Amino acid sequence: MGAIPTVSRGTRVVDPVLAGTEPAIRVLAMPADTNPTGDIFGGWIMAQMDLAGGILASRRARGRVVTVAMNAFEFHHPVYVGDLLSCYGRVVRVGRTSLTLHLEAFAERAAELGQVVKVTEATATFVAVDEQRRPRPVPPLDAPTDEPAPGA
Repeated sequence: MGAIPTVSRGTRVVDPVLAGTEPAIRVLAMPADTNPTGDIFGGWIMAQMDLAGGILASRRARGRVVTVAMNAFEFHHPVYVGDLLSCYGRVVRVGRTSLTLHLEAFAERAAELGQVVKVTEATATFVAVDEQRRPRPVPPLDAPTDEPAPGA
């Protein structure tokens, strides 16, 4: 699997692979995040993807969520010190109290400017919880919110 082709539209880069996904987190891989062989530790990547998934799930659930499963992790390529890791995701299923997300992580290579490689993907399940950390229903997409309408 090579670099992912992108299409430049002025100063904005559009990646056809990421269509329908939402960017959630971007972080620089540092020396403290390496395993004994000098590559970025897989557990660090998993933690970044859990954070990204939690951000997206909490937005959709309109409140607190907890991770209940990180499934089907696939590490396609290593991440190196200095790479910029970007995590994206999309909700693929909404249950009564749970949300399942498909998450993908891409590394922008520090050593090869402009090269972006899909390094990891996973499926994660989150449960919406209330203030007492008990499961609560995920509101439907068309449910009213407390936020003012745009321009109001």
